[in-house]
Amino acid sequence: MKERERLILTSVLGLLLLAWLGFLFHTSPRFAGSGIGAAFGLAGAALMLFPLAYPIAKRIPFLHDRITAHVSLQSLMTLHVYAGIFGPLLAIIHTGHKFNSPLGIALTAVMLLVVVSGFIARYLLTFITHEIKDKLLLLQTARGDLDAAWGTLENAPVAAKALPRFRFVAAGLASLGIDLSTTGGPARDVTRIAESVADLEYAIRTHELFKSWFARSLTLHIILSALLYLLLGLHIWSGIHFGLRWNS
Repeated sequence: MKERERLILTSVLGLLLLAWLGFLFHTSPRFAGSGIGAAFGLAGAALMLFPLAYPIAKRIPFLHDRITAHVSLQSLMTLHVYAGIFGPLLAIIHTGHKFNSPLGIALTAVMLLVVVSGFIARYLLTFITHEIKDKLLLLQTARGDLDAAWGTLENAPVAAKALPRFRFVAAGLASLGIDLSTTGGPARDVTRIAESVADLEYAIRTHELFKSWFARSLTLHIILSALLYLLLGLHIWSGIHFGLRWNS
């Protein structure tokens, strides 16, 4: 994801979450049924339908070639992301911060969860994956430096005696920024590089743990999206059904 795109999406996501909390300070019971409120609702619903183009083009072979002949998957993904976050923002405005009906509350909650899970799958998972790749490259280099430092130390028996007696304690203190070592030369190089290798390995394990958690967000995003469209359909149907009855 490009830096500009990430900045825009992060800003709109923050605005969306703050707009949802607006019911704590403001409520307009009649706005959703007004002309302007209905326009926001229809525009939001239409935008939330656009994201369907990407999974349809990606997962249905019959339509994949027909659609991608005119629009690339990357363009559809960009449309998926922007429509998927601006649509809910318009929908929040449409509510007028009136959350009284169980259907409306459920629709709003699922909508926000879809946006958050999509943001995690799109940005945070990608960020973690790139971080792991970068750290693996650094780890490979650090292990090569450690092997070279050990080779130098093995050829200097006198310098090997300068290694800390309690190496685990010394390494733990060094990771906190407390260096009590008085060694120098090859022994100090081995200790320093070994600490770097240990820090990188720990960071990679931590990132892989986060990656396994974030990977589940994609599955959650798909399930919640299906539920969102179901609730959105019920919401539109109820608006038309009860609106026509009220007009009659």
